[in-house]
Amino acid sequence: MIPPQNPLDELHHFADITLDIVVELDKKVIAMRQILELESGSVLKLTRSAGENIDILVGGALVAFGEIVVIEDQMGVRITDFNTGE
Repeated sequence: MIPPQNPLDELHHFADITLDIVVELDKKVIAMRQILELESGSVLKLTRSAGENIDILVGGALVAFGEIVVIEDQMGVRITDFNTGE
């Protein structure tokens, strides 16, 4: 058997499998008391700075980083880098 020229050719059998992509701005742990005090207009302060990359997870695994972009009246994410660790 001749090996494929491109290793990605072996993945074509999986091309139609759907996966959840999660774009995660930040995580925060707060007390139940604080949750119960939330109301419309409440602001949760996050640890990330404006302009900092956000995480992109596939199946719960961190695969990439991105930045929020606005396209007409919708938001999107531009991939800026891939997670090459682990």
